[in-house]
Amino acid sequence: MPTYVYAITRADHPLNLDGLDGVGDPPLRLRNVAAKDLAVVVSDAPPGLRAKRRDVMAHQAVIERLMQDGPTLPMRFGLLGPDDEQVATAIEEQGAAYGDRLTELAGHVEFNLKAGRAEDDLLREIMTDSEEIRLLNERSRSEGSTHDERLALGEKVSHEVAARQGREADELLARLGPAAARTAPSDPGAGHFLNASFLVKAETAAAFSRAVEEEAGRRGDAYTFTLTGPLPPYSFV
Repeated sequence: MPTYVYAITRADHPLNLDGLDGVGDPPLRLRNVAAKDLAVVVSDAPPGLRAKRRDVMAHQAVIERLMQDGPTLPMRFGLLGPDDEQVATAIEEQGAAYGDRLTELAGHVEFNLKAGRAEDDLLREIMTDSEEIRLLNERSRSEGSTHDERLALGEKVSHEVAARQGREADELLARLGPAAARTAPSDPGAGHFLNASFLVKAETAAAFSRAVEEEAGRRGDAYTFTLTGPLPPYSFV
């Protein structure tokens, strides 16, 4: 039967997992697989596993319990190995790298920040700042406007939106980055100009949250900041 992998710890890490269940319905029993200086918390893998709420929460609960007792490398939901022996072999082959990462993550948590700006606010700023775009917009609204003029306006605006969003993302990362050990930007997706994860010392987590609140307040109501955390440091494994 395939092996479901929850997390990697050091071999001497306490495994206080009493009262916790693994994924599956009925829940599967958690166990430890030794991999030289490391340990891997696993269970059997249930057939047809999907990201149902109960299973996602069970996965998260195991990781959070392990993190209470020291550095833990959380694995993403749904990670499977062929069996316990092959999981142990794979971990042992990369044992030095996993050990280094455990040292790096000790005492740290992750925060994810998504930041966006109201589109109409950004467009007003662009129209105010760019005479070229303002004139193109006026011509595109006239009776004699051409398809090419409207196309040129759309391209200019799109380029300027992307450029300004990029600058704002860089500025925000520059202001918040020094408060984190590492940052991991991701594709911001629709509606956001920034989607980034921050690796933060647990003892400074409250200060980091306040810094984000101050940045949100400095920018005003046209901006939305969504901070999630503290979380297991998935983005830095």
